[in-house]
Amino acid sequence: MTFYKLLLLIHVLSAILGLGPGFIMIYVVTKAQNMTELRHAYFIRNRLHIFVMVGGSLLLLTGLTMGLVNPYLFRSGWYITALSLFVVALAFGPVFLTPRSKPIKALLKNHEGNDIPEEYYAMAKKLFFVERLENLIFITIIVLMILKPF
Repeated sequence: MTFYKLLLLIHVLSAILGLGPGFIMIYVVTKAQNMTELRHAYFIRNRLHIFVMVGGSLLLLTGLTMGLVNPYLFRSGWYITALSLFVVALAFGPVFLTPRSKPIKALLKNHEGNDIPEEYYAMAKKLFFVERLENLIFITIIVLMILKPF
C-alpha cells in the first residue's frame, strides 16, 4: 500500500467517523418529550460531537497531506472548492453554532421542572437551521470528492 493510499484510507474512515455522527445530531434531541430526556439527549449529542471533532480534524489533515503528496490537487477545481467549503463549515462553529447553542446550554442547566419550555423550541429551530446548512455543505463536499466534476 502506498503512502497516498494509506492517507486516502484514513481520509475515508475519518469521513465516516466524523461526518456520520454529525448528520444525526439533530435527530438525537428532537424526540425528547421532557427535560430529563432533553438533557440526556444533549449529553449524548455532546459525546457524538467528540467524534465529529476528531474525524473532522483528521479529514483536514489527511486532505491537505494528500494535496502535498500530489500537488496537482491544488490545481483541481473540485479539490479547491471542497477545501474552501470545509473551511467555511469549520467557521460555522464559532461564528454561528456557538452563539445559538450557548442559550440552550444555559436553559438546560438552569431550568427547573420537567416540562420543556416553549423558548427552547425557538432557540433549537435557529440552531438546527444552521446545522442543516452545515450538513448540506458536507454533502456537497462528499459529492465533489466522489464525482470530481471539474
